[in-house]
Amino acid sequence: MSKIGRKPIDIGNTQVEVKDNKVYYKGKLAEGIHELPEILVADLKDKNLYLTPNPKKIVRDTNMFWGLHRALVANKIKGSDLGFEKVLRINGLGYKAVLTGSKIQFSLGYSHKIDFELPSEVKLEIDKSGQVLTFKSPHKDLLGQVCSNVRALRPPEPYKGTGIKYETEVILRKIGKKAK
Repeated sequence: MSKIGRKPIDIGNTQVEVKDNKVYYKGKLAEGIHELPEILVADLKDKNLYLTPNPKKIVRDTNMFWGLHRALVANKIKGSDLGFEKVLRINGLGYKAVLTGSKIQFSLGYSHKIDFELPSEVKLEIDKSGQVLTFKSPHKDLLGQVCSNVRALRPPEPYKGTGIKYETEVILRKIGKKAK
């Protein structure tokens, strides 16, 4: 039995409708459809959505699909109502970001500035210093991918600690060369 799959999904203020093997959801930030495999059945009771295995079509991998699709549906419903947020910090002298329309222009210590195209579903707020970037989106997977791509522009290095890192990330610092 899947321990994650058994948990009910709280739908909150999101409108959820189940037809056949499709879960339709609509919240204040996003709307969409999640199609379930034939081995799972969705039931809407009170303010919760339950996913259960279809007893007629159980296969060997039922538990894996059950937990996976429960997590995917829960993220889509939560994102459509509340949204997700990730914070990146830029460390380094002269390192900063500037938002111009749907592009971010980074100064990261290279000989040139880097332009990064921001998807329309992702919103960005940059503080006055240009070193704290707050990304917001109703799509958790897209938000994670965008933040990962931005971090890859200048990953944090262990000697000086400069680069782009997640706010909660801890960089293990190394000691440089020692003089004899």
